[in-house]
Amino acid sequence: MKNTMTIGVTLLALAALPRPANSHEEHVHHSYSAGEPGDPKKSSRTIEVEMSEMAYTPARIEVKRGEQIRFVIRNVGTVDHEFLLATAKENLRHAEEMKNNPHMEHEEPNGARVAPKKSAEIIWKFTKVGTFDYSCLIPGHHDAGMVGQVLVK
Repeated sequence: MKNTMTIGVTLLALAALPRPANSHEEHVHHSYSAGEPGDPKKSSRTIEVEMSEMAYTPARIEVKRGEQIRFVIRNVGTVDHEFLLATAKENLRHAEEMKNNPHMEHEEPNGARVAPKKSAEIIWKFTKVGTFDYSCLIPGHHDAGMVGQVLVK
């Protein structure tokens, strides 16, 4: 019984410790403005997105509400870039946070940081109608115009 209590108290103490400055856990989302993570076992349309210095190709994508998209994101540039799918307002707020912590790690299913000459995949189901952004939130990149849009009809 004493060992169990000691372990319990230790775990509570560890949970109360501050998280590292580059942690992104304080931004855990329970819901996402642009939809929800997709199911890799279900069929989806594939859209390839290339990231280069301060640009996405394509810069605009149209999908239907309820459609699941498999984004294949390739960094053809020479520096790290990000793809974070959210509303324009959310991405602007997040870009401001990243100015103070440019090496922030992202673990959300709606985004990826991709090194030069590497690729990543995101499977996303668009459950809401509207216009959503995909942005690179590395300091200076969004301000330089590294923003694309998904129009969900």
